[in-house]
Amino acid sequence: MTSASAPPPRIRGRRPPQGDPVVDRALSLLSAFDADHGSLSLGELSRRSGIPASSALRLAKRMVAWGALERGEDGRFTIGLRLWEVASLAPRGQGLRQVAMPFMGDLAQVTRQHVLLAVRDGYEALLIERLSSHQAMPVLYRVGGRLPLHSTGVGLVLLAFAEPEVQEEVLSRPMVREPEKEIVSPVDLRRTLARVRLEGLAHLHRPHAPRAIVSVAAPVFGADDRVAAALSVLVPSEDADPRMLGPAVRTIARAISRGLGARRSIGQVGDASAGR
Repeated sequence: MTSASAPPPRIRGRRPPQGDPVVDRALSLLSAFDADHGSLSLGELSRRSGIPASSALRLAKRMVAWGALERGEDGRFTIGLRLWEVASLAPRGQGLRQVAMPFMGDLAQVTRQHVLLAVRDGYEALLIERLSSHQAMPVLYRVGGRLPLHSTGVGLVLLAFAEPEVQEEVLSRPMVREPEKEIVSPVDLRRTLARVRLEGLAHLHRPHAPRAIVSVAAPVFGADDRVAAALSVLVPSEDADPRMLGPAVRTIARAISRGLGARRSIGQVGDASAGR
């Protein structure tokens, strides 16, 4: 006969009664940090992660010991360098950045503004590199930041060459261009994506941002001849010369593609996409 004080039997495949697995709670702690919350007290870490303070402290101490978190003299937690070390090994970013950086430097020197390199992660663009000159206009884009696919130059390129099911999912959602608060029409966006595939370039004019800007973006192909990333320049609207920017971005994107082992050229983009 089972004692009344004995623990209940484990049911195979069921989560233990004490709560989420440790790895889930660790990820919840990491998810509590973002661009606006780079330093958190224990109380803030507990509230933002949904983990009780005592449990959050025990887990945070283990993560500090490993290097995933760091704790300052004031007791506040920040993301640790060990995570940056591990993240730098991601193949979609590391090899791409190594090949792209010298070419991006050439483009940054010519434009003297911002040069961005982004990859698609789900239904967003993830910025993996940004080069900016000293006199470049202020922008909100940061390395590691996420950008919408429907209203950024790199996003339009990545969306235009994404799988049809990804495109349809994005087009089915409410889309708003920030910070202008403008609704993006799915019909207009579909036309824009077709034009991007045909021309191999995305042109985006943002007249109502804090400062009017123009983004010109082109696809970067990988060794499998699929779009691996998007390259773009951001320049003030008054300095934008489409006759210079388009060919310059396309040439650098083609050079990066060759460095990645791509056989497909930018000039083949329209032919390969015509049936979509």
